[in-house]
Amino acid sequence: MPEPPPPRLDEIDAHLLDLLQHDSGRTLHELGEQVGLSPSAVQRRIARYRRDGLITRQVAVLDPHLFGPTVLATVLVTLARESFEHHRAFAGRMCADPQVQQCYRVAGPWDYVVVLAARSTRDCGRLGDRLFKADDNVQRYETLVVFDTVKTGLTLPLPALPQDGRS
Repeated sequence: MPEPPPPRLDEIDAHLLDLLQHDSGRTLHELGEQVGLSPSAVQRRIARYRRDGLITRQVAVLDPHLFGPTVLATVLVTLARESFEHHRAFAGRMCADPQVQQCYRVAGPWDYVVVLAARSTRDCGRLGDRLFKADDNVQRYETLVVFDTVKTGLTLPLPALPQDGRS
């Protein structure tokens, strides 16, 4: 089944979505001033983005340094047996665990890249044992402890619009 075409965005949509990706806590008035629309017009566009699935959720990003020690780790995982059911089971366990921040199925020598958040290196080790070592379908895994966060984010590059504003 072919992928649906990307949504048609005008220059205001692209600007508004970019602003929302960086800080969705701005008021409708602030957003409207930046894109040249009234607050009610901004609200209608945001409602359309949600209805069309462009905005899937809004979250608060917490500063991990204010909550005491936090250890981040990236884990590379290879499964022993691969089937739709094996992948579904692994992905389900990753989604169910609150200490799994991100999980990606990837191509190459590894099957998954998993990002963990733990309170200590000891907690991170126990988490790895529980999530990976105790799973008889994990052939191998390698844990890379994060020393410093250089960049983190979820913003997506938006399609470039022609200079004349027509899409």
